[in-house]
Amino acid sequence: MRLAVYAFYAFALGLLLFGLRELLFGFEENRCSMTYMFEYPEYRRVQLPRRVARQYPSYGLYLYGEGAYALETRGLKLTGAPVLFLPGNAGSYKQARSLGSVALRKAEDLDRQTHMNVFTIDFNEDLVALYGGSLYRQTRFLHESIKAILRLYKDQPDPPTGVVLVGHSMGGVVARALFTLPRFKPQMVSLIITQASPHQAPVLSLDPYILEFYSAVSQRWATGAEDLRNVTVLSVGGGYRDYQVRSGLTVLSCPIDDLNKMSLVATAVPRTWVSTDHLSIVWCKELVLATVRAFFDLIEPETGQFTENTQKRMSVLNYHFFRHPVQQPGGGLDAPLTFSAPPEAWKEVNTLRLFYNAPKEAQVKYFLFALSSRRKAYSHFHCRSNNMEMSSWLYGCTQMSGSICVQAVDLSSGTELLPVYKVVTVKISELLSVSHLIIDASNPSGAQFVMECELQREESLTVSVQVPHVLSFGLTVHDISINSSGLFHTLQLQDFHQVYQAFRITVTSHCKATKDRLPSVYRLRVPWFFEDSFTTASIPSVSEIYGMLHTSRRDGSSNALLQLHTAPNCQYKVSIRTSVSKVLGQILRFCGPMLPAYTAVALLLMIRAQLNSVKRSGHPVGMQEVMSKCLQLHKLELPVLMLLLLLRQSWFNDVWFTLGLPAVDTLPLNSVEDLSQDTKELVQEWPRLVSPLLCVLGAAIAFLGSTVLRVSVRFLSFVLAPLHRPSVSRDCGTLHLRTLIILIVSLSVLGGVTCGALALTGSTLLHLYRVLRLQMTERSLSHMLNLEPQKVSQNSENGFHDGDCHSKGKECNGTSLLSESVLQDVRDDLQLHLSLSTLLTLPMMLSAPSLIHWNRNLRYWVHLDPDPCWPHTLPLLISSILLINCNTHTLLCSKLMTMTSRLLMPLCVGMLAFCPLHIYRVIHFLSASLTILASSCYF
Repeated sequence: MRLAVYAFYAFALGLLLFGLRELLFGFEENRCSMTYMFEYPEYRRVQLPRRVARQYPSYGLYLYGEGAYALETRGLKLTGAPVLFLPGNAGSYKQARSLGSVALRKAEDLDRQTHMNVFTIDFNEDLVALYGGSLYRQTRFLHESIKAILRLYKDQPDPPTGVVLVGHSMGGVVARALFTLPRFKPQMVSLIITQASPHQAPVLSLDPYILEFYSAVSQRWATGAEDLRNVTVLSVGGGYRDYQVRSGLTVLSCPIDDLNKMSLVATAVPRTWVSTDHLSIVWCKELVLATVRAFFDLIEPETGQFTENTQKRMSVLNYHFFRHPVQQPGGGLDAPLTFSAPPEAWKEVNTLRLFYNAPKEAQVKYFLFALSSRRKAYSHFHCRSNNMEMSSWLYGCTQMSGSICVQAVDLSSGTELLPVYKVVTVKISELLSVSHLIIDASNPSGAQFVMECELQREESLTVSVQVPHVLSFGLTVHDISINSSGLFHTLQLQDFHQVYQAFRITVTSHCKATKDRLPSVYRLRVPWFFEDSFTTASIPSVSEIYGMLHTSRRDGSSNALLQLHTAPNCQYKVSIRTSVSKVLGQILRFCGPMLPAYTAVALLLMIRAQLNSVKRSGHPVGMQEVMSKCLQLHKLELPVLMLLLLLRQSWFNDVWFTLGLPAVDTLPLNSVEDLSQDTKELVQEWPRLVSPLLCVLGAAIAFLGSTVLRVSVRFLSFVLAPLHRPSVSRDCGTLHLRTLIILIVSLSVLGGVTCGALALTGSTLLHLYRVLRLQMTERSLSHMLNLEPQKVSQNSENGFHDGDCHSKGKECNGTSLLSESVLQDVRDDLQLHLSLSTLLTLPMMLSAPSLIHWNRNLRYWVHLDPDPCWPHTLPLLISSILLINCNTHTLLCSKLMTMTSRLLMPLCVGMLAFCPLHIYRVIHFLSASLTILASSCYF
C-alpha cells in the first residue's frame, strides 16, 4: 500500500516538475543584445520639498547621466524632453541606465539638437507585486515627482507641460494609477509605455490591498472618460520567456473604441522579434532601440519637447512597434509621382512571377506588371525583397506613355518588415485606376539584393486544417502538404483559440535547387492580439514551431493562422500534434499562482483524515497513508460544480449577491464572450477538468512539503538534542496555562504594534519547537534499553494505555520504567503536530512579503501600515498557540471531535471555490479551521 502511495505522488511530482521545466526553461534562448554604457553612469538626486521628503523618507528621485552630460546637468539646468522611468516589484532605480544611455548616444548622433532627460524613481525595491500596501504610496510619490520634474523647466522658453512615463512591471500599473488621484492633472502625462506590466490582474493576490488597487485603476480606465482618451498607452509583454508575468496579463482593459490604448508582445515588434524575460525587457537592446527611436520621432524640433498631437503619437508608435511600413510617421505618399528613368530602365514582365538578383554595379531598374488581362484571374500581388532599407518600391501606374509610366501612385505603404526581408501584398480589385504595377529594383549604391514577386489567386492563399484535440496526448497527427508554386501560403488552424491548447508544429521543406533562394519565414499570427512569433528556416530544413497562445479569443475573429513565406517550386509538409509538455506548461503558466489554495486544501484534508483515524482507533494515520486516502476529488469538485450550476439560475444569483456573498473563482483558461449560449455553457465546464489536476498537484506539493519538514525536524532535533535534557513524556514542549496566556497577549501586542506577520511567524516557530521536542522524545524513548514488555500491564494499570480518556501523562523527566504505549503516544502526537506545523507553515509563507517589507522599512517606521495580516490573523495566532498543548488523547476525549471533522470538509470546498484567485482568503479559511480544531482540544 505504501509503495502505491509513493508511486502515485512520485508521478504527481513528476507531472509538476515536467510542467515547471516547460514553464521555466521550455523556450528559446535569450536572443536579446545587451545594452552597454560607454561612460560611467551617474544618478544625481533631485531635491524634493521638505514635506515630500518627510512623508516619503524611503523614496527618491534621480536624474540619469554619463560623462560630459552628467557634468552639464550638475546644477539641474535642463533643456531636454523629460522621461521618467518607474521600476517594478523589487526593482532598482538603476535599471533606467539602458534607456538613458541609448537615448544619450542617439542625442549625440543628432549633435544634441534634440535630447531627453531621463529621470528615475527609487521605490526602495518594495515588493509591491506581493504586498499591496505600498501601491498608493508609490502612486502619490510619483505625482509629487512629476511636479518636481516640471518645476525644473519653469525658466525655459518652451517648458514641457507633461512627462512621458516608462514603467516596468508594477511600475506600469502605478503609472496608470496616477489618474485615480483626485488632484492629478491628466495633462501632466500624455504617453505611458509599460514593459511586462500585469494590467489585467495581479500575478498573486496575497492581500486585499492589491485587489482594491487594481479595482480602482480598472474602473477609472474602463469608463472611457474624455480626459483619458487623449492619453496614449502602449503595453509591451515579454512573451514566453517571461514566466513571472504572462503576456496575457499585459493586455490593457480599455474601451474597444479607444484606439489610443495599444497592447502587444515583444516577439511582434519589428526589428525586435525576440522574447524577453521579466528583467531583460528593460535592457534588451532591440526593444530599447525601438523605444528610443519612437521617443525622438515624438519630439517636436521647434520646442524640443514631446508632441501633444495624439494622431502623431499613434502614427509614431504604430511605425516603430507594430507594422513598420515604408511611410515615415507624419509623411504623406498620396501625391502622384513621375519618373525620369530612361526607356532602357523599363522592362515588362510577361510571366506570373519575377525573380531578380540585382548585380553589384549601380543601376536604375523598373519592372512592369500589366493588370488589364489579369484582373479576373488573380486577386493579389505579392512581392518581397531582402533589401531591408524601408523605402518606396511598389507603385501603381495611372498613366502610361508607350512602355514608360508617366504618372503613378505609391503603393508601398502596406510594406511590412519580416526578420529577413520586407514584403508587400496589394489587392488587385482595389486598384481600379491602375493599369500596371511597377517594381522599383534600382540599386544606386551598388548593393546586391534578391527580389521575388508574383500574382496570386485568393483561393490558393488559404488552406484550413483541423488541429488535434487537446486530450489526444500527441497520439493524433494532422498532416497537410503544400506543393509550393507560390511565395506565400496561409494555414487556418481550425479550433485553435484557447490558451490551454498547445501544439508542436513541424514544417519540413524540400527543394530540388536551393541556389539564390531566400530563407523561409513561418509566422504564427493571432488575429485578436499582437502576439505573433516568427521562425526563420533555411531550405531544405525541418523546423519545429510550438503553437501556444497568450490570450484566448475574445471576439468574433478567426482562429490562429500559420503564415508560410515559402520558396517557389518547393514542397512543404506541415504536421500538427498536441504537445503534452507544453499543455502542462500552459496550465501552470495560467493556473500556477492558484496552487497555494489547492495545497492548503490538501493539508487540511490530511488533518481531517488524521482526526477521523484518531476517532476510530485512537491513533492518527501516518502522513503518507493519509495523503492517499484524504484526496477525495468527488467530494471537493461536485459541490463547486453544483454551486456554479445554481449561480446560472437568475433567482439564485440574485439571492447570492443580495446576501453580499463573493463570486466563485474560476480558472483563467478560456474566454467565452464570442460563443453561443449552449457552447458557452459547455466551454465553461472545461476548467473544472483542470481543477482535479490542480488538486493532485497541490497534494503533491503538500506531500513534498510535509516530507521536507519531517526530514528537517529530524535533523534539527539531532542537532539540538545536546541542548535539552532527555525527556520521556508526551507532554514535553507543552506550556502551562499562564504561559499560554502570556504568549498570546505578548504576540498579540507585538503584532498590533509592529507587524502581524511577525507575530504569526513567532507562533509558528513556537509550535515548531513543540514538534522538535516531540521528535527528541521519540528518539530518546526508542533508544532506551529498559522498555520491558512485561511492564506494559503494570503501566496500563497505572493509566497509560491507548484510547483511555482518563489517562494521565508522565512528567518530562520521569525516571520510572517506560512501556511501548508511552512511545506510541509520543509517536501519535508527533504525527499530529507534524501535520499541524506543515499547515501553519503555509500562512507564514503567504504573509512573508509584508514581513519583508516591514523589515526593510524598519529604520523609517516600526508599525506596518496598512497591515494585511492584522487583525485578521489573530484567531490563527491564538489557535496555533493553543494547539501546542493539544495531543491525540485530548482529541479523543473531546465532545467537539465529530463536529470538527465534519466542518473541515465544507471549509475545504469553500477554499476551493473562493480562494484560487484570492490567495489571501486562504489564511481566513485556515483561521476558521484551526480555531475549530483548537476548541476540540479544550472542550
